Amino acid sequence: MAEPTPAVRVSTLELFFDLVFVFTITQLATTLAEHLDLATFGNVLLILAVVWWMYSGYAWLTNAVAPNSTTRRTLLLTGMAGFLVMALAIPEAFGEYGWLFGVSYLVVNVVHTLLFRTAGPGARTALRLLGPLNILAALLVLTGGLVPEPWRHLLWIAAPLVQISSSYLHRIDMHTIAAGHFAERHGLVVIIAIGESIIAIGAGFAGVHLGPNEILVAVLGLCVAYYLWWFYFAGDDSRAERVLAGAEDPRRRARLALQAWGYAHYPILLGIVVASVGIKKTVGHTTEPLHWPQALALSGGVALYLLGHAAFLAKLRLRGAYHRILCALAVLAVIPLGHLMAIYQLVAVVVIMVAAAIIEDIPEVRRSGSSAISDFGRTAPHE
Repeated sequence: MAEPTPAVRVSTLELFFDLVFVFTITQLATTLAEHLDLATFGNVLLILAVVWWMYSGYAWLTNAVAPNSTTRRTLLLTGMAGFLVMALAIPEAFGEYGWLFGVSYLVVNVVHTLLFRTAGPGARTALRLLGPLNILAALLVLTGGLVPEPWRHLLWIAAPLVQISSSYLHRIDMHTIAAGHFAERHGLVVIIAIGESIIAIGAGFAGVHLGPNEILVAVLGLCVAYYLWWFYFAGDDSRAERVLAGAEDPRRRARLALQAWGYAHYPILLGIVVASVGIKKTVGHTTEPLHWPQALALSGGVALYLLGHAAFLAKLRLRGAYHRILCALAVLAVIPLGHLMAIYQLVAVVVIMVAAAIIEDIPEVRRSGSSAISDFGRTAPHE
Protein backbone atom coordinates (compact mmCIF):
# COMPACT_ATOMS: atom_id res chain seq x y z
CA MET A 1 0.00 0.00 0.00
CA ALA A 2 1.27 3.48 -0.80
CA GLU A 3 2.64 5.72 1.90
CA PRO A 4 -0.06 7.86 3.49
CA THR A 5 -0.41 11.44 2.45
CA PRO A 6 1.95 13.42 4.69
CA ALA A 7 0.00 14.82 7.63
CA VAL A 8 1.99 16.26 10.50
CA ARG A 9 -1.07 17.47 12.35
CA VAL A 10 -4.74 16.59 12.44
CA SER A 11 -6.67 18.88 10.09
CA THR A 12 -9.47 21.13 11.30
CA LEU A 13 -11.91 19.12 9.16
CA GLU A 14 -10.93 15.96 11.03
CA LEU A 15 -11.46 17.81 14.32
CA PHE A 16 -14.88 18.87 13.05
CA PHE A 17 -15.60 15.20 12.27
CA ASP A 18 -14.58 14.23 15.81
CA LEU A 19 -16.97 16.78 17.30
CA VAL A 20 -19.83 15.19 15.37
CA PHE A 21 -18.74 11.69 16.42
CA VAL A 22 -18.57 12.64 20.10
CA PHE A 23 -22.24 13.62 19.93
CA THR A 24 -22.84 9.85 19.86
CA ILE A 25 -21.01 9.64 23.21
CA THR A 26 -23.28 12.33 24.63
CA GLN A 27 -26.36 10.49 23.38
CA LEU A 28 -25.20 7.24 24.92
CA ALA A 29 -24.68 8.97 28.28
CA THR A 30 -28.13 10.56 28.11
CA THR A 31 -29.77 7.26 27.20
CA LEU A 32 -28.05 5.40 30.04
CA ALA A 33 -28.87 8.16 32.53
CA GLU A 34 -32.57 7.91 31.68
CA HIS A 35 -32.66 4.11 32.10
CA LEU A 36 -29.82 3.02 34.36
CA ASP A 37 -30.31 -0.75 34.19
CA LEU A 38 -28.53 -3.80 32.79
CA ALA A 39 -30.63 -3.93 29.62
CA THR A 40 -29.81 -0.36 28.64
CA PHE A 41 -26.16 -0.84 29.59
CA GLY A 42 -26.03 -3.88 27.29
CA ASN A 43 -27.49 -1.79 24.47
CA VAL A 44 -24.91 0.93 25.13
CA LEU A 45 -22.13 -1.66 24.91
CA LEU A 46 -23.36 -2.82 21.49
CA ILE A 47 -23.97 0.65 20.07
CA LEU A 48 -20.58 1.93 21.21
CA ALA A 49 -18.89 -1.17 19.78
CA VAL A 50 -20.19 -0.65 16.23
CA VAL A 51 -19.91 3.15 16.33
CA TRP A 52 -16.35 3.11 17.71
CA TRP A 53 -15.29 0.56 15.10
CA MET A 54 -16.30 2.90 12.29
CA TYR A 55 -14.81 5.95 13.98
CA SER A 56 -11.55 4.01 14.15
CA GLY A 57 -12.02 3.15 10.49
CA TYR A 58 -12.23 6.84 9.63
CA ALA A 59 -9.15 7.57 11.79
CA TRP A 60 -7.22 4.95 9.79
CA LEU A 61 -8.72 6.44 6.63
CA THR A 62 -7.59 10.03 7.16
CA ASN A 63 -4.22 8.71 8.32
CA ALA A 64 -3.82 7.37 4.78
CA VAL A 65 -6.02 9.75 2.76
CA ALA A 66 -5.82 13.42 3.67
CA PRO A 67 -9.16 15.25 3.05
CA ASN A 68 -7.43 17.68 0.67
CA SER A 69 -9.77 17.67 -2.32
CA THR A 70 -13.37 18.71 -2.91
CA THR A 71 -14.42 15.10 -3.59
CA ARG A 72 -12.80 13.77 -0.42
CA ARG A 73 -14.18 16.59 1.73
CA THR A 74 -17.68 16.06 0.31
CA LEU A 75 -17.52 12.35 1.02
CA LEU A 76 -16.24 13.03 4.55
CA LEU A 77 -19.13 15.46 5.09
CA THR A 78 -21.51 12.71 3.99
CA GLY A 79 -19.92 10.38 6.55
CA MET A 80 -20.34 13.07 9.21
CA ALA A 81 -24.03 13.35 8.31
CA GLY A 82 -24.34 9.60 8.78
CA PHE A 83 -22.77 9.81 12.25
CA LEU A 84 -25.08 12.71 13.18
CA VAL A 85 -28.25 10.86 12.19
CA MET A 86 -26.98 7.73 13.97
CA ALA A 87 -26.50 9.80 17.13
CA LEU A 88 -30.01 11.22 16.87
CA ALA A 89 -31.41 7.70 16.55
CA ILE A 90 -29.45 6.22 19.48
CA PRO A 91 -32.18 6.58 22.15
CA GLU A 92 -34.45 4.37 20.01
CA ALA A 93 -31.79 2.34 18.18
CA PHE A 94 -33.37 -0.85 19.55
CA GLY A 95 -36.88 0.47 19.06
CA GLU A 96 -38.71 2.82 16.72
CA TYR A 97 -35.61 4.18 14.96
CA GLY A 98 -33.63 0.97 14.57
CA TRP A 99 -34.07 1.19 10.79
CA LEU A 100 -32.85 4.81 10.75
CA PHE A 101 -29.75 3.95 12.77
CA GLY A 102 -29.08 1.03 10.40
CA VAL A 103 -29.47 3.10 7.22
CA SER A 104 -27.18 5.81 8.59
CA TYR A 105 -24.62 3.22 9.65
CA LEU A 106 -24.69 1.71 6.16
CA VAL A 107 -24.07 5.17 4.67
CA VAL A 108 -21.07 5.64 6.99
CA ASN A 109 -19.62 2.30 5.86
CA VAL A 110 -20.19 2.90 2.15
CA VAL A 111 -18.59 6.35 2.34
CA HIS A 112 -15.63 4.88 4.22
CA THR A 113 -15.09 2.30 1.47
CA LEU A 114 -15.39 4.90 -1.30
CA LEU A 115 -12.92 7.23 0.40
CA PHE A 116 -10.38 4.48 0.99
CA ARG A 117 -10.52 3.65 -2.72
CA THR A 118 -9.07 7.08 -3.50
CA ALA A 119 -5.86 6.17 -1.66
CA GLY A 120 -4.46 4.21 -4.60
CA PRO A 121 -4.21 0.62 -5.86
CA GLY A 122 -2.75 -0.70 -2.59
CA ALA A 123 -5.79 0.49 -0.66
CA ARG A 124 -8.14 -1.09 -3.18
CA THR A 125 -6.36 -4.41 -2.66
CA ALA A 126 -6.74 -4.16 1.14
CA LEU A 127 -10.43 -3.32 0.80
CA ARG A 128 -11.28 -6.33 -1.34
CA LEU A 129 -11.98 -8.22 1.88
CA LEU A 130 -12.22 -5.47 4.52
CA GLY A 131 -14.77 -3.38 2.61
CA PRO A 132 -17.33 -6.17 2.05
CA LEU A 133 -17.01 -7.35 5.66
CA ASN A 134 -17.66 -3.82 6.95
CA ILE A 135 -20.69 -3.58 4.66
CA LEU A 136 -21.85 -6.99 5.92
CA ALA A 137 -21.65 -5.75 9.52
CA ALA A 138 -23.66 -2.65 8.56
CA LEU A 139 -26.31 -4.80 6.87
CA LEU A 140 -26.56 -6.92 10.03
CA VAL A 141 -27.22 -3.75 12.06
CA LEU A 142 -29.77 -2.53 9.50
CA THR A 143 -31.55 -5.88 9.41
CA GLY A 144 -31.54 -5.91 13.19
CA GLY A 145 -33.48 -2.66 13.11
CA LEU A 146 -36.19 -4.25 10.98
CA VAL A 147 -36.79 -7.58 12.74
CA PRO A 148 -38.30 -8.40 16.14
CA GLU A 149 -36.55 -9.82 19.20
CA PRO A 150 -34.60 -11.97 19.80
CA TRP A 151 -33.25 -11.64 16.24
CA ARG A 152 -32.63 -7.92 16.65
CA HIS A 153 -30.06 -8.32 19.42
CA LEU A 154 -28.57 -11.45 17.87
CA LEU A 155 -27.87 -9.58 14.63
CA TRP A 156 -26.42 -6.64 16.55
CA ILE A 157 -24.10 -8.99 18.45
CA ALA A 158 -23.02 -10.59 15.16
CA ALA A 159 -22.02 -7.21 13.67
CA PRO A 160 -19.02 -6.43 15.96
CA LEU A 161 -17.96 -10.09 15.75
CA VAL A 162 -17.71 -9.74 11.97
CA GLN A 163 -15.81 -6.46 12.35
CA ILE A 164 -13.28 -7.86 14.80
CA SER A 165 -12.80 -10.93 12.60
CA SER A 166 -12.14 -8.72 9.59
CA SER A 167 -9.06 -7.22 11.23
CA TYR A 168 -7.50 -10.69 11.35
CA LEU A 169 -8.67 -11.91 7.95
CA HIS A 170 -7.12 -9.21 5.76
CA ARG A 171 -3.45 -8.24 5.52
CA ILE A 172 -3.16 -5.56 8.16
CA ASP A 173 0.46 -4.86 7.24
CA MET A 174 -0.80 -3.23 4.02
CA HIS A 175 -1.81 -0.24 6.17
CA THR A 176 0.95 2.28 6.74
CA ILE A 177 0.51 4.24 9.99
CA ALA A 178 1.75 7.81 10.44
CA ALA A 179 2.33 7.60 14.20
CA GLY A 180 2.11 11.31 15.09
CA HIS A 181 -1.15 11.90 13.26
CA PHE A 182 -2.67 8.63 14.47
CA ALA A 183 -1.90 9.21 18.16
CA GLU A 184 -2.98 12.86 18.01
CA ARG A 185 -6.28 11.96 16.36
CA HIS A 186 -7.21 9.49 19.10
CA GLY A 187 -6.01 11.82 21.84
CA LEU A 188 -8.25 14.57 20.51
CA VAL A 189 -11.34 12.38 20.53
CA VAL A 190 -10.62 11.39 24.16
CA ILE A 191 -10.25 15.01 25.30
CA ILE A 192 -13.40 16.02 23.40
CA ALA A 193 -15.30 13.13 25.00
CA ILE A 194 -14.11 14.22 28.46
CA GLY A 195 -15.25 17.76 27.65
CA GLU A 196 -18.63 16.49 26.51
CA SER A 197 -18.98 14.57 29.78
CA ILE A 198 -18.68 17.86 31.66
CA ILE A 199 -21.45 19.30 29.46
CA ALA A 200 -23.60 16.24 30.20
CA ILE A 201 -23.01 16.71 33.94
CA GLY A 202 -23.81 20.41 33.62
CA ALA A 203 -27.09 19.57 31.89
CA GLY A 204 -28.06 17.68 35.02
CA PHE A 205 -28.15 20.98 36.92
CA ALA A 206 -31.07 22.30 34.85
CA GLY A 207 -33.79 23.41 37.27
CA VAL A 208 -31.67 22.54 40.32
CA HIS A 209 -31.16 25.16 43.03
CA LEU A 210 -27.46 26.04 43.25
CA GLY A 211 -26.63 25.66 46.90
CA PRO A 212 -23.28 24.76 48.50
CA ASN A 213 -23.82 21.04 47.95
CA GLU A 214 -24.60 21.49 44.26
CA ILE A 215 -21.55 23.69 43.74
CA LEU A 216 -19.42 21.09 45.52
CA VAL A 217 -20.70 18.36 43.19
CA ALA A 218 -19.89 20.52 40.17
CA VAL A 219 -16.34 21.15 41.37
CA LEU A 220 -15.79 17.49 42.26
CA GLY A 221 -17.15 16.44 38.85
CA LEU A 222 -14.63 18.78 37.24
CA CYS A 223 -11.88 17.21 39.36
CA VAL A 224 -12.85 13.72 38.16
CA ALA A 225 -12.72 14.94 34.54
CA TYR A 226 -9.34 16.60 35.16
CA TYR A 227 -7.78 13.44 36.53
CA LEU A 228 -9.22 11.40 33.67
CA TRP A 229 -7.32 13.85 31.49
CA TRP A 230 -4.22 13.57 33.69
CA PHE A 231 -3.98 9.78 33.51
CA TYR A 232 -4.12 9.85 29.71
CA PHE A 233 -2.23 13.01 28.80
CA ALA A 234 0.38 13.63 31.51
CA GLY A 235 3.21 12.28 29.38
CA ASP A 236 1.87 8.84 28.49
CA ASP A 237 0.37 10.04 25.21
CA SER A 238 3.74 11.28 23.89
CA ARG A 239 5.52 8.12 25.11
CA ALA A 240 2.89 6.00 23.39
CA GLU A 241 3.38 7.90 20.15
CA ARG A 242 7.14 7.24 20.29
CA VAL A 243 6.52 3.49 20.77
CA LEU A 244 4.25 3.43 17.72
CA ALA A 245 6.73 5.43 15.67
CA GLY A 246 9.55 3.11 16.76
CA ALA A 247 7.76 -0.02 15.50
CA GLU A 248 9.57 -0.43 12.19
CA ASP A 249 7.85 -3.64 11.10
CA PRO A 250 4.63 -2.58 9.29
CA ARG A 251 2.66 -5.55 10.64
CA ARG A 252 3.68 -4.87 14.26
CA ARG A 253 2.93 -1.15 13.93
CA ALA A 254 -0.52 -1.86 12.49
CA ARG A 255 -1.25 -4.41 15.23
CA LEU A 256 -0.21 -1.91 17.91
CA ALA A 257 -2.47 0.70 16.33
CA LEU A 258 -5.41 -1.72 16.26
CA GLN A 259 -5.00 -3.17 19.74
CA ALA A 260 -3.81 -0.13 21.73
CA TRP A 261 -5.67 2.71 20.01
CA GLY A 262 -8.58 0.62 18.79
CA TYR A 263 -9.54 -2.06 21.30
CA ALA A 264 -8.10 -0.45 24.46
CA HIS A 265 -9.78 2.88 23.73
CA TYR A 266 -13.21 1.24 23.76
CA PRO A 267 -13.31 0.86 27.60
CA ILE A 268 -11.73 4.32 27.89
CA LEU A 269 -14.68 5.91 26.08
CA LEU A 270 -17.18 3.60 27.78
CA GLY A 271 -15.73 4.69 31.13
CA ILE A 272 -16.27 8.35 30.25
CA VAL A 273 -19.91 7.61 29.38
CA VAL A 274 -20.62 5.66 32.57
CA ALA A 275 -18.71 8.01 34.90
CA SER A 276 -20.58 11.06 33.59
CA VAL A 277 -23.87 9.25 34.27
CA GLY A 278 -22.76 8.39 37.81
CA ILE A 279 -21.76 11.98 38.60
CA LYS A 280 -24.96 13.31 37.05
CA LYS A 281 -26.98 11.06 39.36
CA THR A 282 -25.45 12.76 42.41
CA VAL A 283 -26.75 16.19 41.36
CA GLY A 284 -29.52 17.26 43.71
CA HIS A 285 -28.98 14.18 45.90
CA THR A 286 -25.65 14.90 47.57
CA THR A 287 -26.82 14.14 51.11
CA GLU A 288 -28.98 11.18 50.09
CA PRO A 289 -27.91 7.57 49.56
CA LEU A 290 -27.37 6.45 45.98
CA HIS A 291 -29.09 3.37 44.69
CA TRP A 292 -26.66 0.58 43.92
CA PRO A 293 -26.80 1.04 40.11
CA GLN A 294 -25.99 4.75 40.51
CA ALA A 295 -23.13 4.10 42.92
CA LEU A 296 -21.80 1.40 40.62
CA ALA A 297 -21.93 3.79 37.65
CA LEU A 298 -19.96 6.47 39.52
CA SER A 299 -17.07 4.23 40.55
CA GLY A 300 -17.43 1.73 37.70
CA GLY A 301 -17.09 4.39 35.03
CA VAL A 302 -13.81 5.69 36.46
CA ALA A 303 -12.57 2.10 36.92
CA LEU A 304 -13.42 1.20 33.31
CA TYR A 305 -11.47 4.21 32.09
CA LEU A 306 -8.44 3.32 34.22
CA LEU A 307 -8.51 -0.34 33.21
CA GLY A 308 -8.78 0.63 29.55
CA HIS A 309 -5.76 2.90 29.89
CA ALA A 310 -3.91 0.15 31.78
CA ALA A 311 -4.51 -2.17 28.82
CA PHE A 312 -3.30 0.59 26.49
CA LEU A 313 -0.05 1.00 28.44
CA ALA A 314 0.47 -2.74 28.83
CA LYS A 315 0.12 -3.32 25.10
CA LEU A 316 2.76 -0.67 24.45
CA ARG A 317 4.92 -1.96 27.33
CA LEU A 318 4.88 1.39 29.10
CA ARG A 319 5.00 1.86 32.86
CA GLY A 320 1.87 2.67 34.84
CA ALA A 321 -0.45 -0.21 33.98
CA TYR A 322 -0.37 -1.84 37.43
CA HIS A 323 -0.69 1.57 39.06
CA ARG A 324 -3.96 2.20 37.20
CA ILE A 325 -5.28 -1.26 38.01
CA LEU A 326 -4.73 -0.64 41.72
CA CYS A 327 -6.37 2.77 41.46
CA ALA A 328 -9.37 1.21 39.71
CA LEU A 329 -9.73 -1.40 42.47
CA ALA A 330 -9.57 1.32 45.13
CA VAL A 331 -12.25 3.33 43.33
CA LEU A 332 -14.50 0.27 43.15
CA ALA A 333 -13.95 -0.39 46.86
CA VAL A 334 -15.69 2.88 47.83
CA ILE A 335 -18.99 1.97 46.14
CA PRO A 336 -20.64 1.20 49.53
CA LEU A 337 -19.97 4.81 50.61
CA GLY A 338 -22.39 6.01 47.97
CA HIS A 339 -25.08 3.81 49.46
CA LEU A 340 -24.58 5.75 52.69
CA MET A 341 -24.45 9.23 51.13
CA ALA A 342 -23.72 10.28 47.56
CA ILE A 343 -21.20 12.95 48.45
CA TYR A 344 -19.12 10.49 50.47
CA GLN A 345 -18.46 8.33 47.43
CA LEU A 346 -17.79 11.26 45.10
CA VAL A 347 -15.28 12.79 47.51
CA ALA A 348 -13.60 9.40 48.02
CA VAL A 349 -13.25 8.85 44.26
CA VAL A 350 -11.61 12.25 43.83
CA VAL A 351 -9.26 11.71 46.79
CA ILE A 352 -8.18 8.31 45.41
CA MET A 353 -7.52 9.79 41.95
CA VAL A 354 -5.53 12.68 43.44
CA ALA A 355 -3.47 10.32 45.62
CA ALA A 356 -2.82 7.98 42.69
CA ALA A 357 -1.65 10.87 40.52
CA ILE A 358 0.69 12.16 43.22
CA ILE A 359 2.14 8.72 43.94
CA GLU A 360 2.75 8.10 40.24
CA ASP A 361 4.30 11.52 39.74
CA ILE A 362 6.76 11.38 42.67
CA PRO A 363 9.45 9.30 40.86
CA GLU A 364 9.24 11.58 37.83
CA VAL A 365 9.59 14.69 40.00
CA ARG A 366 12.59 13.17 41.75
CA ARG A 367 14.22 12.28 38.44
CA SER A 368 13.57 15.76 37.10
CA GLY A 369 14.94 17.33 40.27
CA SER A 370 18.07 15.20 40.21
CA SER A 371 18.60 16.00 36.55
CA ALA A 372 18.18 19.71 37.16
CA ILE A 373 20.69 19.67 40.04
CA SER A 374 23.14 17.68 37.93
CA ASP A 375 22.77 20.07 35.00
CA PHE A 376 23.25 23.06 37.30
CA GLY A 377 26.42 21.51 38.70
CA ARG A 378 27.84 21.04 35.23
CA THR A 379 26.98 24.52 34.03
CA ALA A 380 27.65 26.58 37.21
CA PRO A 381 30.77 28.79 37.05
CA HIS A 382 33.67 27.62 39.18
CA GLU A 383 35.59 30.07 41.26
